[in-house]
Amino acid sequence: MKSKLVHTSWIVVVLFLFMQFKQVDHTNPTVTGTIEAPEQVMTILRKSCFDCHSNETVWPWYSYVAPVSWLVASDVEDGRRHLNFSVWDTYNERRRNHKIKECGEEVEEGEMPLKIYLPAHPEAKLTSAEVETIVSWSKGEL
Repeated sequence: MKSKLVHTSWIVVVLFLFMQFKQVDHTNPTVTGTIEAPEQVMTILRKSCFDCHSNETVWPWYSYVAPVSWLVASDVEDGRRHLNFSVWDTYNERRRNHKIKECGEEVEEGEMPLKIYLPAHPEAKLTSAEVETIVSWSKGEL
């Protein structure tokens, strides 16, 4: 029994080591034009949104360790695809307005920031006042 456990442990270690050879891209594309919003909104966006929704991602140490790195890179890629504050200048006015409205809805419904992101980034958790600020901004009240 002990021999089987040792053998299985070695297999797991070897697999983990081999996973490290599949590295993900940690580069941040060029920022072409960032969103302009009131200062209190920008503070919240930078604190809670920019890691996944901009080209200013801060890549933490665990984003270099597979298989977690694959999940982090996938989440950032997905986040940028849906909304990227660093290419705001490429969105037309209608799309910008739609994205701002979506921001308010996602935050108000508790969908953003992602629950899986918060344990490693507790500072990104939005207070009720921050939620209200984003919602008000999304409705054009700020």
